[in-house]
Amino acid sequence: MTDRVYNVLFLCTGNTARSVLAEGILRKDGAGRFNAYSAGSQPKGVVNPYALKTLAEFGYPTDGFRSKSWDELAAPDAPKMDFVFTVCDSAAGEACPIWPGQPMTAHWGIEDPAAVEGSDLEKQRAFNEAFRYMKNRIWLLLAVPIARLDKLALKNRLQEIGESEGATHHHKTEA
Repeated sequence: MTDRVYNVLFLCTGNTARSVLAEGILRKDGAGRFNAYSAGSQPKGVVNPYALKTLAEFGYPTDGFRSKSWDELAAPDAPKMDFVFTVCDSAAGEACPIWPGQPMTAHWGIEDPAAVEGSDLEKQRAFNEAFRYMKNRIWLLLAVPIARLDKLALKNRLQEIGESEGATHHHKTEA
């Protein structure tokens, strides 16, 4: 087992829902092994209250989240990312910043729970489903023997995780 802690960035367009859920899940479940971050290409500036409610209901931290631009995490003084995962299809299709250190990338798209119209119950159900899909992907990531895989095997495994249950359209991501 390695003492190395990996930095993981979850990207979405608005950085209000899916990327926040992913950051919250990995922050707790990957503590000591991973540092989790999230950002958006066009951040809305506010975190969706259902995202925070969902994290709290499942026993995850809700402190310190804010909707922020991916430019913050591409800055020279930002932590160097080891992994960058797009969690919405529109972010996967956008031209991302050049990440220092050439992190491994994959697309882990799931439906946007914030796009669900309807009652509070229907909206909460959508967030619970998104949470479950994201938690499953993160648990698969936690099971990957990162230090023992070569770059190609690791890349393939990260892409397979993105194609697990709940996956949206598949986009080719660049290494």
